[in-house]
Amino acid sequence: MLSLCIAALVFCIAVYGLPESQSALKAYALKSSHMPAQQWTKTNAVSPNHVINLQIGLKQGKFDEVLRRLAEVSDPDHANYGRYLSAQELNKLTQPKEETTSLVTEWLSENGINPSQIRYSAARDWMYLDVPVQKANQLLAGEYSMYENHAGKAMIRTPDWSLPRYLHDHIDTIQPTNSFFNPSSNGLKPEAEPLNSVSIVTRPAQGPRDPVAAVCTMNRLTPYCLRALYGTQNYTARAAGRNKMAMTNYLDELSLAVDARQYLSKYRPDIIAVIKPSAKLFDLVSINNGTIQQTPFNPAQQAANTGIEGGLDVQTMLGIAWPTPLTIYSTGGRQPDFIPDDFTPTNTNEPYLDWVNYMLALDDDVLPQVVSTSYADTEQSVAKDYAIRVCNQFAALGARGVSMVFGSGDEGVGGKGCLRNDGSGKSTFIPEFPPSCPYITVIGGTQDFNPEVAADDPNTGFTSGGGFGEYFARPSYQDAAVTQYLDINNNFSDKYSGIFNTAGRAYPDMAAQSVNYGIVWNGTLRNLDGTSASTPAVAAILAMVNDALISSGKPTLGFLNPWLYKKGYTAFNDILSGGSAGCNTPGFPASKGWDAVTGFGSPNFPKILRNFGVDDKLDR
Repeated sequence: MLSLCIAALVFCIAVYGLPESQSALKAYALKSSHMPAQQWTKTNAVSPNHVINLQIGLKQGKFDEVLRRLAEVSDPDHANYGRYLSAQELNKLTQPKEETTSLVTEWLSENGINPSQIRYSAARDWMYLDVPVQKANQLLAGEYSMYENHAGKAMIRTPDWSLPRYLHDHIDTIQPTNSFFNPSSNGLKPEAEPLNSVSIVTRPAQGPRDPVAAVCTMNRLTPYCLRALYGTQNYTARAAGRNKMAMTNYLDELSLAVDARQYLSKYRPDIIAVIKPSAKLFDLVSINNGTIQQTPFNPAQQAANTGIEGGLDVQTMLGIAWPTPLTIYSTGGRQPDFIPDDFTPTNTNEPYLDWVNYMLALDDDVLPQVVSTSYADTEQSVAKDYAIRVCNQFAALGARGVSMVFGSGDEGVGGKGCLRNDGSGKSTFIPEFPPSCPYITVIGGTQDFNPEVAADDPNTGFTSGGGFGEYFARPSYQDAAVTQYLDINNNFSDKYSGIFNTAGRAYPDMAAQSVNYGIVWNGTLRNLDGTSASTPAVAAILAMVNDALISSGKPTLGFLNPWLYKKGYTAFNDILSGGSAGCNTPGFPASKGWDAVTGFGSPNFPKILRNFGVDDKLDR
C-alpha cells in the first residue's frame, strides 16, 4: 500500500510539478513598467505622508460578454441592434468574481488596509482607497517621485510597480502609477476682435435651403454655414425631452454661459428670440470637484486662455443642435479631499478614468446619447495597462448606447518630435490616445468648400491628425476599408517602414470642418482651428440624427463604427485631397474611400437619415 502511495506521488510530481510554496505565490513580480515621456523630468522626492487616491481596477467577471453584446447592439443587421444594456445588466457582467474581490481585500488587509477604508464603483470592479505615499510604495513595491513637464505641471508617479504573483490575473491596473497623461486641446488663434465687428452674411435657418456659398466663408465659420454645409439647417428637433447630448471639460477648463449667449445673439439670433433671458443654456456637472465656474475670468485665466476650448465646444454644439439639452461634464479639478502641499499642488488622478467611471454609474434616464471630447495625448505617454482598461470602460459605455466622439489630433502623424518613448532613439509616427481605442469614434478635420479637403492651416501649424495605434489591433469592423487603403497606397511599406503599425487600430473614422471657427471668448471674437472644433460639430449633427431616430421610433446610434464601416459610409462626403503631414514627412494622404486623415469624410445629414430609413419629411 505504501509503495502505491509513493508511486502515485512520484507520478503527480512528474506530471504536474511540485506545488508552489505560499511564499513563492506571495513573492512580488513586476506588473507594469512604463518610461516617462521625454518632456517629463523627475524632480523631487515625495513626502512619505502625502496622501494619494489609489484606484484599483479589478478584473471584470464577464467582459468578453460585454464585448459580444456591444458587437450585437452596434451591428445594424443584427436582431439585437439598438437593444442597449441597462446599468443593472452591465454591472452584472462587469462585477468581478468573488475570488478576485476576496483575494485583493485579503492582500490589502495584510498590508494594514482595513476593508472599511475601501470604496467601490457601482459594479464593484474598482476599489478606491486613500493612502500615504509610503504605504503605496509598500503595497506596489514602487518608488513614487515628483515629475514635472516643460509647462510646469507636476504629478506623482512611479515608473515601475509590482504585485504578488497570485494577484496578477485579478488586477488589471492601478492608478495613478506610471501613466504620464497630460491631455490637451489645440488650435488657438490669439487675435481678438470686438463683438460688434462686421461679420459674414447670415440668413435665417428656416425656409428654403440656402446655397452653401451664400452663408460660408473660410474667414470665419458660423453655425449657419455648418448647418447649411452638412444639411441640418431645415431640421426642427422633435425629441428634445428624450434626446440628450454632452461634452467634457478637463484641466480646469470653463464654459461660460455669458459668452455662449453672446455667441448665439450674434450667430443664432433666432434662438435668442425664443428663449427667456433667464433660461439655462446648459447643465453643469462637476466630477471630482471639476470647476464649473460661471463668474468672469480672473487675470490668470485670461492670460492662460482658459475657457477658449470650453467656449468653442459649447457654442458649436448649441449653434447646431439647440434645443437638444446639453450637459457639460467638468472633470479633473482638485478632489474634495485633496490637500495640496509643497510637493503636489494639483490632483494627480487620470481624468478619463474618473470621467468614464462616473458616466457608467449614471442611471439610464440620465445618460446622454452622444458625448464630445476634444482632448487627447500621445499614446506612448500612457501605460498600456491603463489604456486597455480605460478603452474597455469606453466599450462598456458604448454597450449602454452612448456615442463617444474624440478629436484625432492636430499635428498630423506626430508633429516634429517623433521618437519612440523607449530610450531607443528610433523614429516613429506618434498615435494618440484615446483615438487609438477601437470602441470610440474619432473625428478628423477638413477645410474649404466644394470640395472640402483635409485640413492644413499654415497660420497655426494645424494639420488634421490620423494614423495607426500601437496598443490596439485593428478591429474587424474596419479591416476591409483599411486593408484597401493600405493596398492602394502600397508604397507605405517601403516609405514608412517600421515607423507605424500597419496592423493597428486606424483612425480617424470621419471628419468635419475644423479651420477658423468663430467663437466668443471673454466678450471678444476669436477664431480657432483644430479637431477640437470638428468634434463638437459632429457630435451636434449626431444629436440631430438621434432626434430623428427617436421621433421615428428607432434606436439611437450608440457605438457608431460598426454601422459606419458596414453601410453608413455611403452617407458621408468623401474627401479626396490633402494629407496628415508630420514627423518631417508628408504623412498619410486623403484618398477615395476611407483614409488615415479624414476617415470616410464629412457627414451628410439627409443621407444619414435615409440610410436609417427615416421619413424624408423629417428633413423638411
